[in-house]
Amino acid sequence: MADIIVQLAKQSGFYLITWKEIIMICIGLLLIYLAIYKQSEPLLLLPIGFGCILTNLPLSGLMSSHPVGLFYFLYKYGVSTEIFPLLIFMGVGAMTDFGPLIANPWTILLGAAAQFGVFLALIVSLLLGFSLKQSASIAIIGGADGPTSIYTAVKLAPQLLGAIAVAAYTYMSLVPIIQPPIMKWVTTKKERSVVMEQLRPVSKLEKILFPIVVTIIISLLFPAVAPLIGMLMLGNLFRESGVVERLAHTAANELINITTILLATTVGGTMRAESFLTLQTLEIIGLGIIAFGGSTLGGVLLGKLYYYLSGGKINPLIGSAGVSAVPMAARVSQKVGQEENPGNFLLMHAMGPNVAGVIGTAVVAGIMISMLAH
Repeated sequence: MADIIVQLAKQSGFYLITWKEIIMICIGLLLIYLAIYKQSEPLLLLPIGFGCILTNLPLSGLMSSHPVGLFYFLYKYGVSTEIFPLLIFMGVGAMTDFGPLIANPWTILLGAAAQFGVFLALIVSLLLGFSLKQSASIAIIGGADGPTSIYTAVKLAPQLLGAIAVAAYTYMSLVPIIQPPIMKWVTTKKERSVVMEQLRPVSKLEKILFPIVVTIIISLLFPAVAPLIGMLMLGNLFRESGVVERLAHTAANELINITTILLATTVGGTMRAESFLTLQTLEIIGLGIIAFGGSTLGGVLLGKLYYYLSGGKINPLIGSAGVSAVPMAARVSQKVGQEENPGNFLLMHAMGPNVAGVIGTAVVAGIMISMLAH
């Protein structure tokens, strides 16, 4: 009887679990704690954390590297084919109002300036010894766009997917903490107090033409980014057309929610102890803050230039919204502006560079993929 009990114990996960897997389970619990009690990107960190726990349970058969595991098939057919990130991009488009960008097209340059952190992180990653493909994947974290970060990592550095996704979504959730000190550091009280003129009304025709024209122009200029931009703009066209409310509602709600569950849980499933508990992971986490901070700085500095060129009519704080954490970054611009002037309303002005950042990050990712994927 004792031999049977010993044999059963040796076949259990308790006997086979390693200290590294225990650490990864603790990391999964930490992500769940941040999601529930700190409300840090809960829609993403909660399934990522639980996926991390599942994949590190011995004998579970769920790991993405196991040819019969659940995560293996989700990764193979949903992530490696880029279907999940693209469906999420369609949902983002269906939820996003591009009106502020159309009303102030010059704000697209603020979205471009906010890519400064991407290139800064690219250089630092290369100096740390990462390959060019790995460095490009890590650098996209600076765009604060989770689906684009995942899309790029799958194309260029799938072995780093777990660490890159966790870093990207963690820093997205920390936007209200990371950005304000940088914004205040490079701006004056007078600049932060600027009240901007009300945006002009944008016609329905403009909103319908925008996704169509942008898709054609950007896809012709940068073919590699056509899937990302195409799905983003398709979702937006659903929203603005006014004739497919059911499709727009589904893309912005049921479809994106289901896809988020599958994508985030699968990303957590890639966080195996042997691949995640490395020096590279710590370096990626550190590079993420460099990328994100650099992107915030780049956007605000161009905002300052706009402030001087406009004779003090443009508030430089809206430049920080050039990172594509929609709409959180725009809300941070609003909050910091109201701290200096309670009557200031920057939210809609900040939404221009905010949605421009989504397009800008996708374009930069497409350029890197087209140059390095082969």
